[in-house]
Amino acid sequence: MEARNLLRVFGVNEQPEIRVRRIAHLDMDAFYASVELLRYPQLKGLPVVIGGSRRAIGQPDGTAPDFARLKNYAGRGVVTTATYAAREFGIHSAMGLMQAARLCPDAILLPVDFDQYRHYSRRFKAVIAASCPVIEDRGIDEVFIDFSEVPGVRADGGCALAARLQTEILEATGLTCSIGVAPNKLLAKLASELQKPRGISVLYEADLAARIWPLPCRRINGVGPKAQAKLERAGLHSIGDLARCDRQLLQEQFGRTYGQWLHASAWGWDDRPVVTSSEPVSISRETTFDRDLHVVRDRAELRQLFTTLCRQLAEDLQKKGYLGRTIGIKLRFSDFSRLTRDHSIERHTADAVLIRQIAGQCLKRAPLERPLRLLGVKISNLIRRDAMSEPSGGSGQSSDADPTPDMF
Repeated sequence: MEARNLLRVFGVNEQPEIRVRRIAHLDMDAFYASVELLRYPQLKGLPVVIGGSRRAIGQPDGTAPDFARLKNYAGRGVVTTATYAAREFGIHSAMGLMQAARLCPDAILLPVDFDQYRHYSRRFKAVIAASCPVIEDRGIDEVFIDFSEVPGVRADGGCALAARLQTEILEATGLTCSIGVAPNKLLAKLASELQKPRGISVLYEADLAARIWPLPCRRINGVGPKAQAKLERAGLHSIGDLARCDRQLLQEQFGRTYGQWLHASAWGWDDRPVVTSSEPVSISRETTFDRDLHVVRDRAELRQLFTTLCRQLAEDLQKKGYLGRTIGIKLRFSDFSRLTRDHSIERHTADAVLIRQIAGQCLKRAPLERPLRLLGVKISNLIRRDAMSEPSGGSGQSSDADPTPDMF
């Protein structure tokens, strides 16, 4: 009997079936702003900016005159997000609220409410999990989903499943989302931004030249403002320009690793899996002040804030079940320059007193002549608490802790 027939007798295919990857990126539309519009439907269609704290802005009672306006805001806050009506004025996330006020002074300003946003985040992710168990959580308002093994996806590339998820999320939460489906995570994320809001974009490898290459390089996740400026100086404005550029030249201009990555990204090459769980690299707490604080003039206030941040960081560690060994500080000065310092101790800990001691030791290595606008504490080199064979750094002193007072 021929070898081919023998294979058929024993149920073995001559060539194993190649698994076709269909990866989706689901991104909620203007998530924070959309959640606020559920609470205040009378603001739909108006320019609304989310940013700042209740303390600085106040909590509106829902009546039109009570809503704060951007033009009346004075402080250090930044835009967390904005409705699409506000974005038409050039307002975008991470922009200073004072700058946003110059672009659209009559925009409504609402304080950030993370408890509410987390509530809706859990709800929309539960809807997805009911149909698609392979999900990578990418933050409060976006996920990657592996559509590859979901029945029926191959017939239309995932379009019907994406539409069904959109409908189910809308029914469960009242919120809309945009979904891109592609052969990998890189292209899926690019696709999800092609038709916003409430869009569905399905991409195949053959669509690369027509739909991806005309986009500016900055649309690739990982190309920041500095890289974009350098690319433009080299005459590389679109992803297509990047794809046509010689890889060796990219490596010479941007370094071997980043140059290779730019070339691969422009050609849509990405074999990263959808990761259903991951360990955090670090955990941090930070706060931006309403006014500049100086270590001499505002020592008592800074000391209290610093202690509170360390206590909150310890509580975060304990809630999440982690211990850390490298403790650090983050400072941002009034001129927006940044400084970090860190120190590693012998044993992992989640103890607030020890974290405060080591973070204070880091402070003594930092020049504090200039006023501060941000203060943060961070712990890294993490392990799970249940991985320790014995208690470690629970309380008491460490040989690495300097008992002398810190700069605050």
